Amino acid sequence: MSKSNSKKKMERIDIISNVIIFIFAIFNLFPLYWLFTSSLKNSSDVVKMPPDWWPTTITFSNYVDVFQSQPALRWVFNSVFVSGVTTVLVIGVGAMAAYAFSKIRFKGSNIIFIIFVASLMIPKEIMIVPLFRITQQFGMVNSYNGMIWPNVATAFGVFLLKGFFDTAPNALREAARIDGASEWKTFMQIMLPIVKPGIGALFILNFVQVWNDYLWQSVVGQEKNMKTLMVGTATLMQDLNPNFAYKMAGATVAAIPMLLIFVLFQRYFTQGMTAGAVKE
Repeated sequence: MSKSNSKKKMERIDIISNVIIFIFAIFNLFPLYWLFTSSLKNSSDVVKMPPDWWPTTITFSNYVDVFQSQPALRWVFNSVFVSGVTTVLVIGVGAMAAYAFSKIRFKGSNIIFIIFVASLMIPKEIMIVPLFRITQQFGMVNSYNGMIWPNVATAFGVFLLKGFFDTAPNALREAARIDGASEWKTFMQIMLPIVKPGIGALFILNFVQVWNDYLWQSVVGQEKNMKTLMVGTATLMQDLNPNFAYKMAGATVAAIPMLLIFVLFQRYFTQGMTAGAVKE
């Protein structure tokens, strides 16, 4: 087969692949489209058959009702604060531990790391009761401390960032030590910038995980003003209120921050997923 025929065949394969990807993308985006458009309708139009694919009458009253009848702004603040602070702490603790496991040789490091990785296989639901009892004894129920600190103690960040530190050349660390740099300075100024894509990927993954953490946040944040947006929105769904458009507006408010976070950190997420898969 000539090079020209091979090139044309590859171009046809690319076109077919792009068309298939586009079709699947439309299918995946349709629920978001339906959620947003339904939030702009009247409740009766949401359940109308056949459905209106676009609102015949656009109304923002559903969003007004969500923020007036519920402490939605407080829920938004709680979610952003808890998710943001938790993620920053996870990155800080995880980066230091991952650097130690990757670059600092100490007795039992491999065994300890294996225990860390093995802990990822334990479902969180198993630890809910003892974790809540400990949180209760420390007086952290219905507080930000109770929402944040139990989620910081996770091995996922250590496991993810260790793969990125493993790709960093040891020669850089040795050169820094020859120049008189301390271990902390080597970590902060030389090694940490190298794993920036991994930090970006961890930020998105952990932020989304904490944002969507319905179980733990609903257990520890029992007061209405301490609920996160995900838990508060779920309470709207449990109400007997038949206003489906109102519930769609609440779900849209909960989904928008996640979309913004992904758009802002998409470049780092993509770099992190590709860079972490390569070892030198």
